[in-house]
Amino acid sequence: MSEKKARAVRFDQYGGPEVLHIAEVPVPAPAAGEVLVEVRATSINPGEASIRSGTFMPGSADFPSGEGSDLAGVVTRLGDGVTEFAVGDEVLGFSLRRSSHATHVAVPTGQLIRKPPELSWPVAGSLYVVGVTAYAAVRAVDPQPGQTVAVSAAAGGVGSLVVQLLRARGAHVLGIASPANADWLTEHGATPISYGAGLADRLRSAAPDGIDSFIDLFGPEYLQLAVDLGIARDRIETVISFELAEKLGTQHKGSMDASTQEVLAEVADLVATGTIEIPIAATYPLDEVAAAFRELEKRHTRGKIVLLP
Repeated sequence: MSEKKARAVRFDQYGGPEVLHIAEVPVPAPAAGEVLVEVRATSINPGEASIRSGTFMPGSADFPSGEGSDLAGVVTRLGDGVTEFAVGDEVLGFSLRRSSHATHVAVPTGQLIRKPPELSWPVAGSLYVVGVTAYAAVRAVDPQPGQTVAVSAAAGGVGSLVVQLLRARGAHVLGIASPANADWLTEHGATPISYGAGLADRLRSAAPDGIDSFIDLFGPEYLQLAVDLGIARDRIETVISFELAEKLGTQHKGSMDASTQEVLAEVADLVATGTIEIPIAATYPLDEVAAAFRELEKRHTRGKIVLLP
């Protein structure tokens, strides 16, 4: 591969992970106000799988399509007018062009912050989607100390951060997850609640004085459950079931509601100081992106799966 070539994940049609492949592409040239980042780590997310399969925003991909939002790496070139960063700076942030699953990516400076030295590359490359999504979800229900908040998919990529952010605010957390994640939830101050038949009764038993808020990170059945439990609709939040949320009149804040440098820096500082952690479930080389998504799409991953270009 020449110095003018990069490697990037591509797909030419909708489908399963098998449609993903690695293409040799020109190294992007940073435009004015952008920098070129040599990517050291970039995590994968369920939303990317939904876009690739055509189940989210069908018809939105222009083929051949790239993918990826999260990124962390080293600045290697500056676009015109850039003064915020220098060549050699270690940064983390996000791409809005579905382009970070690659060896190189051009990014506007407003979508990057300096990487705290305490963060490993896999953690830094996982921060954006889960960090700002969790931040937006917690901010939406605005828990007060001592209040009880139920969280579905509580041990997943976003859920693990939601649990920790809620605990940092003094909330009592009911973490809905598989029994395999009970120990992790307990260690992080949450009360584990197994999903499946009888869930509503288990939640009522765990919170006899009532549940103040509900954060849904999995799907519409949990949003309906929250309503059925009698939780005030302005204290119910989903990051996934937007259509049902509109129908029910509940909240539906997502990553774009908190995609700012300020929020990203706040979350990065919380991780760097050890207030919260981002569990890394597995790392894969870029060439094994299809295998990484197969693992993700089992929907039983605790923490983040990361590509290391």
